[in-house]
Amino acid sequence: MIIGPRYKIARRLGAPVFEKTQTQKYAMRTGASTPSPRGRSGGSKPRAKSDYGLGMLEKQKARMSYGVPGRQFTNYVKSALAEKGNSAELLVRSLEGRLDNVALRAGFALTRQAARQMVSHGHLTINGTKVTIPSYQVKLGDVIAIREGSKKKAIFTTLDERFKTVKIPAWLKLNLDKKEITIDGIPTAVQTELLFNVGSVLEFYSR
Repeated sequence: MIIGPRYKIARRLGAPVFEKTQTQKYAMRTGASTPSPRGRSGGSKPRAKSDYGLGMLEKQKARMSYGVPGRQFTNYVKSALAEKGNSAELLVRSLEGRLDNVALRAGFALTRQAARQMVSHGHLTINGTKVTIPSYQVKLGDVIAIREGSKKKAIFTTLDERFKTVKIPAWLKLNLDKKEITIDGIPTAVQTELLFNVGSVLEFYSR
């Protein structure tokens, strides 16, 4: 998925949707250089967004947060709306349950892009089988591990240090000795930690 200039996109969306925009340096930079409305000094107030515009904005935040292409994201939303149950929870479950997201959440990778490459290059296995599809949906009980032939790769040399600092979600269970992660619950995310409004996204697609 080609994204483009991350700083520019994050400023336009008004949310730090990329790892490089979640640093103190970026926060200070944007705080110190907030432009006046429409880039003019003493300009008129920015035009209020329509409900459609607000929904589109939340959709873009969600897509960029998880690095999901437009068509694939639409499929996630339509599936969540079609299934019985809480649509918001179902959508987040699909996004969090992606293999590349699990690799990131578990600390195998430092960035979402690195996690996606890690999967597509065949460095990870699920239940002993190599999987190269970043969007692969993990299931309860799945065990994600580093492929034997990849364990000495440079991307894994600092893994022990990463495990000391990463905050692993409750639905993941880490085996430090084997460097394996088990899906121990339903993939989810704390609503307050999301950078987008799930309800607004669902409403946007329900029009």
